[in-house]
Amino acid sequence: MMSDLQRQIVEEMQVKQTIDPKEEVRRIIDFIKEYVLKHSFLKTMVLGISGGQDSTLLGRLCQLAAEELREETGQSDYQFIALRLPYGEQQDEDDAKDAIEWIQADRVMKIDIKPSVDAHVKSIEANDLSITDFNKGNIKARMRMIAHYAVAGELNGVVIGTDHPAEAVTGFFTKHGDGGTDINPLFPLNKRQGKELLKELGAPEYLVNKTPTADLEEDNPGESDEEALGVTYDEIDDYLLGKEIAEESAEKIEEHYLKSQHKRHLPVTIFDDFWK
Repeated sequence: MMSDLQRQIVEEMQVKQTIDPKEEVRRIIDFIKEYVLKHSFLKTMVLGISGGQDSTLLGRLCQLAAEELREETGQSDYQFIALRLPYGEQQDEDDAKDAIEWIQADRVMKIDIKPSVDAHVKSIEANDLSITDFNKGNIKARMRMIAHYAVAGELNGVVIGTDHPAEAVTGFFTKHGDGGTDINPLFPLNKRQGKELLKELGAPEYLVNKTPTADLEEDNPGESDEEALGVTYDEIDDYLLGKEIAEESAEKIEEHYLKSQHKRHLPVTIFDDFWK
């Protein structure tokens, strides 16, 4: 039986009990297209590609949306730009390259964020303030957000985000980093459902089943999301479907949810009840 908090979370995240992958592919492509067409100045979709499941899936859907927009409007300037945003040499560089090749993006840009991140950290530490490895990881995520919006700003673009309920419920994203986007088309899919869409689209199996990792902290290179969260995505997915999971895992998810509420809220004003 669901607790009141689980019921609240399930209602907020709105994950579907079952999906038809083909219909979900169509729904997401149409959502992206409708958003672009509603804002007539938009011509470009911008998304960072890490080689992970979420960006690989959404990158392919953005590319399909761009192709359909060109065909349906007769305007050749609609495009999808895949951004490669490594911090120096990416640990799973080959996966990112393979994802880009499968996505077949109209245009690929590679922007190394290491010089700007390091300069930023050095400038702060010159004030006798030491930046932790965890905090530096958030700086990396926010520098990638800056790159996204810089490219989008020059090319009449919309910044696409990969956030979905399994990450949103735990706050497993950087506020104003990978959480700083214009639209998040993968809602309301959970992690397993995202895999179903990748399979429907014919993605290589090793990219579909790749272990999710944020790869932001240098002290823990390649640490998986599940290690960092202390709970598996299968457990998170089941919890979001209203199923009963191990009590310890449910408590961990709820702890993450309550601690990260500020991340899922717009900047607070005196008129909001959220902060009281």
